[in-house]
Amino acid sequence: MSGSKAIDELREALKCLPGVGPRTAQRMSFYLMERDREGAAEIADKLLAALDKVRFCNRCNTFCEEELCGICSSSKRDKTVMCVVETPADLEAMEQSGVYEGVYFVLMGQLSPLDGVGPDKLGLDKLVKLLDSEEFEEIVIATNLTAEGEVTAEYLQDLIRPYGIVISRLARGVPIGGELEYMDQRTIGQAMRDRRKVSV
Repeated sequence: MSGSKAIDELREALKCLPGVGPRTAQRMSFYLMERDREGAAEIADKLLAALDKVRFCNRCNTFCEEELCGICSSSKRDKTVMCVVETPADLEAMEQSGVYEGVYFVLMGQLSPLDGVGPDKLGLDKLVKLLDSEEFEEIVIATNLTAEGEVTAEYLQDLIRPYGIVISRLARGVPIGGELEYMDQRTIGQAMRDRRKVSV
């Protein structure tokens, strides 16, 4: 207890952020009230504005302020290739690479039965409508390389396979600049399995 019900409630609210536990939430609360009330007001204003304006793209399910996001509405994107990612942050990371020119579908999560996240919570009905209504030549599954990400990828493959569309996965393995002696066995094994020919 801080002696202020409002600060206690702020601290509890901040704990909803990823990686923010009780002590960090307390430090944030005290900092904003003690040293940066103007910053706190700006955060509150921007958060309320975002909650009011931001919605899900009707096509790819990412965040946007219009019916379609900038990528889905662009005539310059290759609409025959779709990359399925877990979150808008993953979409941003792909875009920052500058090498992908297709469209996306954002799951807004991954399958995690222990956390109560099943297929019905990933917007897969929206994905099925896209598969039914558009002609894709390739679907790139770009889920994270975690146990949940792998389960999600397998589920997606089973969902997409009947459409006869080429399914691909991001290559996995040794990162650029990585040294083999410092890699774990799984990473090296995956890199060997995902190897590709460079000349004939």
